[in-house]
Amino acid sequence: MIIITTERLSLRTITTDDAAFYLTLVNDPAFITNIRDKGIRTLEEARTDIINGPMANQEKIGFSLYVMERKEDGQAIGLCGLVKRETLKNVDIGYALLPQFTGQGYAREAARATLDYAHTHLRISKLAGITSPDNGPSNQLLQDLGFQLEAVVVLAGESRDTNLYGYEF
Repeated sequence: MIIITTERLSLRTITTDDAAFYLTLVNDPAFITNIRDKGIRTLEEARTDIINGPMANQEKIGFSLYVMERKEDGQAIGLCGLVKRETLKNVDIGYALLPQFTGQGYAREAARATLDYAHTHLRISKLAGITSPDNGPSNQLLQDLGFQLEAVVVLAGESRDTNLYGYEF
């Protein structure tokens, strides 16, 4: 189901049919370095994570991470959406792209539309954004979108620093 559309993208709910794409994305070296190693190595593990993660969140709380597809060809290029983590007070925006699609403005386009969706449709008043301090492009994107750095924290279950940003509507 399509949730958000932009000039070039459709953001839709993820399904188990996306397992091969998801497996590739979560095993990309940049994903592992900048987000985390989810330990998903097989299609079956990818399907299970999709079911227990984004699909369950969409059903339970009404939002999740969405597959970013290019309108021109239907190519899945990444994920963007909203996540409610137990370790954070506020819902946070998340995004990740396959490496061949970075640097083309897709993350910015999807994230900006996701901000609008969070405010307009979900009536969220404040969002969080988290990034690795070393992930320059992601830190810059959040700042360009109007997020303010609030703290550098170590999230529960993690051992490394994380930049915690906030965005108030």
